Amino acid sequence: MRLPEPTPWSDDRLELGEGARWVADRLVLVDLLAGRLLETGGDAPAPLRELRRVDAPLGAVAPLAGRPDAWLAALGTGVAVFDGADDRWTYLADLESGNAARARMNDAVADPHGRFWAGSMAYDSTPGAGTLYRAAPGSAPVAAVTGLTISNGPAFDGTGTVMYLADTPLGHVDRFAVDARTGELSAREPFLRLAPAEGSPDGMTVDAAGHLWVALWGGYAVRRYRPDGTLDREIRLPAAQPTSVCLGGPELRRLFVTTARIGLDRPGPLDGALLALDVDVTGVPARPVPADGWSA
Repeated sequence: MRLPEPTPWSDDRLELGEGARWVADRLVLVDLLAGRLLETGGDAPAPLRELRRVDAPLGAVAPLAGRPDAWLAALGTGVAVFDGADDRWTYLADLESGNAARARMNDAVADPHGRFWAGSMAYDSTPGAGTLYRAAPGSAPVAAVTGLTISNGPAFDGTGTVMYLADTPLGHVDRFAVDARTGELSAREPFLRLAPAEGSPDGMTVDAAGHLWVALWGGYAVRRYRPDGTLDREIRLPAAQPTSVCLGGPELRRLFVTTARIGLDRPGPLDGALLALDVDVTGVPARPVPADGWSA
């Protein structure tokens, strides 16, 4: 099945679709504020299947290595693990319940070295109230980047030594050097500075060639940027608020984009849809985190 144009991948419309990740042979995503973990296949459009539902915002998940249906998640105000064997979520760390700005977790991803990076934001988008946390097995999460407004991404290159991080309302994407052994960040530099008319950088991913894909909230588009920051291409979409982007499906060349209906006075027919189209570049599957060492 070849998709030359953006195609709705199901009839579902999500309030705040987010966190698209290619895990093994399926696409995993969330309806963030509804606390729903969803999946679908990559071969043909089909209804989204609900894997789990939790009574808290669910930002994104990473698979636990070797444990089917087990996930590490940015959940509510912290980081939690879901174990399919006993069908329950367990909080490992409550990171934001004491934030005076009333914050929640937002986007999250695992890096190539098995660390889990999870960002936060205030419900009212209070400037500077968000933080990017780094979690590793056997240790408590630490604040890696502070003073963010809405943390999105991060996204890592294939070596795990380069990280991209978006602060969505500012229109900023910064690039960091990452110490492969410790996860410490350094050499922060501006990568993208987008004008409001272009849309705001939301979810991101790095493809196998080391190029950065960015979903543009409010911009009706996703873009691919070269490592030097120059624009490679823009793909226009029939939805106003793209939220995350993922390469998966056949040969890892199917581009999936989640979108959102939240905040739109008159949502269009494809606002909130999961969209897909084929591209001529290859993606990288979601990295797992180690199965052991995650405890409260």
